Amino acid sequence: MEKEIPIKALFVDIGGVLLTDGWGHQFRKLDAKVFNLDLLEVNVRHQMTLETFELGKLTLKEYLDLVVFYQPRAFSQTEFRKFIFNQSKPYPEMIELICKLKEKYALKIVAVNNEGRELNDFRIQKFKLYEFVDFFISSCFVKLRKPDTEIYKLALDTTNMQAQNVIYIENTPMFTQIAEGLKIRSILHTDYKTTCAKLASFGLEV
Repeated sequence: MEKEIPIKALFVDIGGVLLTDGWGHQFRKLDAKVFNLDLLEVNVRHQMTLETFELGKLTLKEYLDLVVFYQPRAFSQTEFRKFIFNQSKPYPEMIELICKLKEKYALKIVAVNNEGRELNDFRIQKFKLYEFVDFFISSCFVKLRKPDTEIYKLALDTTNMQAQNVIYIENTPMFTQIAEGLKIRSILHTDYKTTCAKLASFGLEV
């Protein structure tokens, strides 16, 4: 029955699906080790500022001033920013998969992600996501942030799609649950092979 419903768009998370996380806990742990920071203090300050940062209400400099540079450091913010940006890596198989599906089925590709503006802009340009993503519903652009259901509704409205015409690929269980509550069929991404199999079950094969 699911295969009979036409799929016209893929909603895709960026961090964890197309690329590594932009500034996830594993990178904060690495940064703390490399730059000799108090990881607990960094994480506490990060949690207090994360939502404001990802909504685009703090610049990266303002965020880092609060989370890392609230006291003198032996390294510069430029060094620290460069280190953060260098942690972003692509998942080539996933990018290739999305590109092939887009071409084969004439799908709209919509990135729905939470990220601060400078890092978001850097990753879009660095990995040329603009070459295959039609719409970026990024938290820093739209001032909405997952798990808010409004970000998914905005993605549907922006693309003029009905929920039943969309497949959503996301690596965070809560976010797939929320999307499914809006009748958006979702795939909890864990690896390339299983995501390919799930897409095939919806009639999307390369």
